[in-house]
Amino acid sequence: MKKNLRGLNLQDKPKEKQRLQAFLAHCGVASRRSSEKIIAEGRVTVNGDVVTELGTKVSVDDEICVDGKKVNLENRKIYVLLNKPSGLVCSQSDEKGRPVAVDLLKQKYSQRLYNVGRLDMFSRGAVIFTNDGDFAAKLSHPSSEIEKEYFVETSYPLPEGLDQRFLKGIRVEGIFYKAKQTKIINTHKMKVILIEGKNREIRRVFADAGSSIRSLQRVRIGNLGLGNLKEGEFRELTDFEVKGLLSLCKN
Repeated sequence: MKKNLRGLNLQDKPKEKQRLQAFLAHCGVASRRSSEKIIAEGRVTVNGDVVTELGTKVSVDDEICVDGKKVNLENRKIYVLLNKPSGLVCSQSDEKGRPVAVDLLKQKYSQRLYNVGRLDMFSRGAVIFTNDGDFAAKLSHPSSEIEKEYFVETSYPLPEGLDQRFLKGIRVEGIFYKAKQTKIINTHKMKVILIEGKNREIRRVFADAGSSIRSLQRVRIGNLGLGNLKEGEFRELTDFEVKGLLSLCKN
């Protein structure tokens, strides 16, 4: 019997061995790439023994713990779009004690959800959360070339020609940044579409041009716009939206 994405029960799979990082991703701990880092940091035990070897094979019969807490395969895959307010960190926890965006979802979801990509603390807008490691890895990889659309408002008039320079490509401190599309909305506002989204890319490009950002909002990820979601609100994605996002990936 064919099952849809949200009805997939991973515990229906045979008890075959799989790589530890894949198992952690299927448990909703993190993406495979992030799970590899967690393993390398010595935070994972298998049947009581610390394991740092990425090639380690495990099955559902093994007792696997992360930071001392046992993890299990998730029964249901969840995909959520959040309109993140400014002032929240995109992380599972924050060593500085700052509020984290995922806490907004805990009122409804008991599953461990993590963000696909990031928005910095002072940016707001669309962020996807999931417990599907394979989905997260595919979407977040630069080769997916998923469009991310932003509106940038500046405190002072936009530097002349910044939109065209960003479109052609700008090198800042040895890193090359290039927008897929830019459009001047008014003297203080610009639309920017990225397909890679390097760390704090827009802020670094604008700072290099001597422009102070007043507000930075992500309004779209691939086929997902914010719609009527108010800041702090979230909604679960439909199977059609999840499949649509995956179909846009070029990797």
